Amino acid sequence: MSRPALSPLTHPLAPQQGGSSEVVQGFPLSVAPMMDRTDRHFRYMMRQITRHTLLYTEMVTSQAILRGDRDHLLSFTPDEKPLVLQVGGDDPQDLAACARIAADYGYDEINLNVGCPSDRVQSGHFGACLMAQPQRVADCVATMMAASPLPVSVKHRIGIDDLDHYEHLFSFVATVAATGCQRFTVHARKAWLQGLSPKENRTVPPLRYGEVHRLKQDFPQLWIEINGGFTDLDQVEQQLQAVDAVMIGRAAYDTPYLFAEVDQRFFGADMSPPSRAQVVATMLPYIDYWTGRGLKLYKITRHLLMLFHGQPGSRRWRQILTEQSSKPGAGVEVVEQGLTQVLRG
Repeated sequence: MSRPALSPLTHPLAPQQGGSSEVVQGFPLSVAPMMDRTDRHFRYMMRQITRHTLLYTEMVTSQAILRGDRDHLLSFTPDEKPLVLQVGGDDPQDLAACARIAADYGYDEINLNVGCPSDRVQSGHFGACLMAQPQRVADCVATMMAASPLPVSVKHRIGIDDLDHYEHLFSFVATVAATGCQRFTVHARKAWLQGLSPKENRTVPPLRYGEVHRLKQDFPQLWIEINGGFTDLDQVEQQLQAVDAVMIGRAAYDTPYLFAEVDQRFFGADMSPPSRAQVVATMLPYIDYWTGRGLKLYKITRHLLMLFHGQPGSRRWRQILTEQSSKPGAGVEVVEQGLTQVLRG
């Protein structure tokens, strides 16, 4: 039995009305927050492909938000919405301030990163290492929820190091959910905090989808989203029989046109998906706007390289964008040239 599509007219981050057994309303599909990938330019491109998929920022640390160039870090185009700000930190008051700022900027949700295993993140005492301190995470979430009208969600692993039994995962979610937090995105791999790089932590620990499915069974009132290793929409369809939502990471970046069918298939949209060429056409005014204000073209075109993945002419497309976009004064004409070449096959 296929999962019924969500109405695009229902605000997807608002709780459903009803008793405590009701699951919060949410998105069945999202694009994962990815460092150096899910910046505003990538998100704008994805919005030309899918209007309804939930998008995330890159992780931004609480200290960067509070002390850095806030507009540079947090500004976005309204077309990117619905949009979640992912933040990293472990100080409840700092995170509460970030939640207020996120609301002021117009984000739809704020998400706490409890899954990143990098050394830099660990040295700041946030990310995946916080799974060893569920009460600390709960304190952070509760303070964020009290400080801002935005929903607060948590993205985490199934475990870390030797704290990787289902009982640890259950206890972590139960502790955080006691604050009223209702949305959890679970990367279905444990993280080794010592001995594996962040890249290896995305591939080496085995995927354990069954534990995320069990989590949904044990917490039917929560919105449970699964993340890890998904590369096509049939996999998404299958997972939605066991959990509420699926998050796709690397495949969204490596094959972005994968999302062209998403709005019809999972959100009930009645509009036909745009062609790849139409996606490029809608990007041209955006590219012209930003390059006209001094942005280097490659800052945008690096996200477009895989748009024609698997199509005739895709190699030439990548070659033109890669070689030409870094040249002084490069502008929209480079993309137009690349499109001409790819359409010739």
